[in-house]
Amino acid sequence: MEFQVLILGSDANAYYMARCTYEAYQKKAHLLAKDRLSFTKYSNILTIEYHDDLWEEEKCIKRINEYLEKNSCPVLIVSTNETYSMFLAKNKDKIFSNGVFFQQDEKILHSLTNKEQFYKTYKKSVLQFPKTYYFDIKKDTLYPDLGFPLIIKPANVILYNHVSFEGKKKIYQIHNQKELDSVIQNIKNSGYQDRLIFQEFIPGDDSYLFDSVVYVDRHKKVKVISFAQIGLQERSKNMVGNAATLINGFNTFDGNVEEMKKTIIEFMENNIAMNGFYEFDLKYNCKKKVFEVLEINARQGRCSYYISALGCNLIETMVRDLIFKETLEYKDLKEEVLLSFVPKNIVKTYIKNTAFQKEALRLWKKRVSPMECKKDKNIKRFFMIKKRLHHYKVEYENSDWEE
Repeated sequence: MEFQVLILGSDANAYYMARCTYEAYQKKAHLLAKDRLSFTKYSNILTIEYHDDLWEEEKCIKRINEYLEKNSCPVLIVSTNETYSMFLAKNKDKIFSNGVFFQQDEKILHSLTNKEQFYKTYKKSVLQFPKTYYFDIKKDTLYPDLGFPLIIKPANVILYNHVSFEGKKKIYQIHNQKELDSVIQNIKNSGYQDRLIFQEFIPGDDSYLFDSVVYVDRHKKVKVISFAQIGLQERSKNMVGNAATLINGFNTFDGNVEEMKKTIIEFMENNIAMNGFYEFDLKYNCKKKVFEVLEINARQGRCSYYISALGCNLIETMVRDLIFKETLEYKDLKEEVLLSFVPKNIVKTYIKNTAFQKEALRLWKKRVSPMECKKDKNIKRFFMIKKRLHHYKVEYENSDWEE
């Protein structure tokens, strides 16, 4: 059966999903994008068109249908962020019938993308969370007393993605009252008018962070699960919270990984039961000896490409499930694989967990780099990648993030 792949977005996530398409089927995915980002700008393994109005719901659906109208075959529609996922969920009946995508429930999707709703909705589930408080930026004046350092992040990710201001970060690590006052004022001045999440900081360097990718098939059963230890986060202001280096099937702590995977599967099948890729962000609490869930992304994450190296191509998984209606076999991805966005000198310099660092260097020659595709031969892209790798040195040297 002939089919096409339509990806919404132009970031790193969009690039590696296009890469998955090319690697699995030797065909170019088509991208609809708002921003001309370097990740996809110079690629030869995809086609792309830009629309400045793509973050307007009606216009986005119109653009999708315009592409669907040009193709009589099924078209797999892939979202790369929360905004597009919500557009798809809210407009199922308006998208032409040859568009194939995750049939996600708007209410459940909201419970995952809105962090306040997430923590409140699943407070009594099998998952464990850090101590969390909520701050209404429009009317609250007294801050929750969590001590310092503490973590602040927007409750409404979709609204926050649509504001821009100097010093904007995905996650804020606050060390004192002066920083707290400044961050709150900056966010308030940006036009963001929803709640903020105040959360206790779980002690531990970046290696206390873990990533789990889950795929729930159309029958609402978990068919894929991974569990990777992160050694290093990104350090630029808008990228902290994203893994820079991780190893699947590896753990330097005494937390019970197999038990946690069972917990994740139980949660997904009993509480969510909704077709799609999901990414769990976790941190190991060494005092409690448990993995605490920081958030769940209702999509593949920025670093999820590593499961392709484990024999689970993300696009192929979706195509087999949603277009060919195959019965997927269950895959518990336990094999070790190293993914790294950053160059070797960053791994040597900034990873604090020596056991993780040693293993990363041992696996280095076989590492997975989502942005470096040998089949994507474009001289402008080659120099862009080299420039980006070099720029990591500046980002890490100038970062104010403390582990």
